[in-house]
Amino acid sequence: MTADTLERLTEAVKAGRAGAKGPARAALQELWTEVGAAGDPLHRASIAHYLADLQESVADELMWDQRALAAVADLGDERAHAFLPSLHLNLADAHRRLGERAPAEQHLAEAASLAGTLSGDEYGALIRTGIDNVGKLLAVGSTAPL
Repeated sequence: MTADTLERLTEAVKAGRAGAKGPARAALQELWTEVGAAGDPLHRASIAHYLADLQESVADELMWDQRALAAVADLGDERAHAFLPSLHLNLADAHRRLGERAPAEQHLAEAASLAGTLSGDEYGALIRTGIDNVGKLLAVGSTAPL
């Protein structure tokens, strides 16, 4: 990632986490446009991954999660492994909240199988806990947010 892109991405993510979702979403959408469909897959995956979290609707969140997954597929190296469990978890949860059980189950199974590649650190624990939580909600047919 270029220093400018990384800095702008980091600032937008911080703004979104601080509650400024609209400005953060606008900043990331601007970055997405600048990077373009043929831009660096790591840039596209990162931007789309964070944009998904800032959407007002689950359908829009799902669209950005799908874009992030498509960009990761273009990475074709070990950088993809860090993204995949989280992306499949996010896709499973979005499909679950939309009441789309089959794709939710498919992405949850993929997330669970890939979670074994994660380390035992805080991030790995976060993803594993998310997989458990989404699985429990899916099992009872819940479409409620986590």
